[in-house]
Amino acid sequence: MRSGVIAKKMGMTRLFQADGRHVPVTVLQLDNCQVVSVRETERDGYTAVQLGAGTAKAKNVSKPVRGHFAKNEVEPKLRVAEFRVDEEALLPVGATLTADHFVAGQIVDVTGQTQGKGFAGAMKRHGFGGLRATHGVSISHRSHGSTGQNQDPGKVFKNKKMAGHMGDRQRTQQNLEVVRTDAGRGLIFIKGSVPGHKGAWLIVNDAMKVPLHVDAPIPGGLRRNADETATEDAPAGMIEDAAVHETASGPTDAEIEAAAAAAPAEEAPKSDAPKSDDSADDDAKKEG
Repeated sequence: MRSGVIAKKMGMTRLFQADGRHVPVTVLQLDNCQVVSVRETERDGYTAVQLGAGTAKAKNVSKPVRGHFAKNEVEPKLRVAEFRVDEEALLPVGATLTADHFVAGQIVDVTGQTQGKGFAGAMKRHGFGGLRATHGVSISHRSHGSTGQNQDPGKVFKNKKMAGHMGDRQRTQQNLEVVRTDAGRGLIFIKGSVPGHKGAWLIVNDAMKVPLHVDAPIPGGLRRNADETATEDAPAGMIEDAAVHETASGPTDAEIEAAAAAAPAEEAPKSDAPKSDDSADDDAKKEG
């Protein structure tokens, strides 16, 4: 199990495949993601690495926390997170992770705080249909209606869907695909959307439900061994070849026309049923 990274959400855009299809992506940036400290089995009882990202002003950091960073000779960080790792995946203190920590085609899990929506009603928060627009409903069209039963049980059960605070929850989006990395600018391009607003800090881990990509570097993609983990850059605006997925396409218009021309023309079926008496009388009237 490798360490994840702390990344900042920059926004969404799109990249292209060679056949012209576009891929919606979220752009994540690694802002000076460094190893702050290490947890070892002999001393702490487990193995983990503590990462820090961003740069915090010293005056905004408490004295104990400043001492923690100074002890490991690392500048103060805006965001700190700890990642459980295996013994062979421990990283040296002070090492800087790059975007080559992940490879194109790899599946990852992204954790972050969803966008806060404030106090929301039942229709927006839970998708209620609301009350009728007319016929006896007065100034309560978007209310959630009754919330209780009778004198027994005489209460509203917990977890009842009602109006309340919406959003601003920690959520993990699983099984997202990395389609491109840019180690020079510290960018990771992930297919699809991720939790959080622009500028939010996110945790990116190897996917829990999918085996680790065979090309993923172990213990990680570090700046000091950037030459070993570097990948070939794709053209600007394009995804890397490892993330291209072929899709089965239907027949073209020319193929449909050719198949229609090759098929034999079907003749209308002839009716062998004998004529009824009424139809025979009609024929006799016409001859007369």
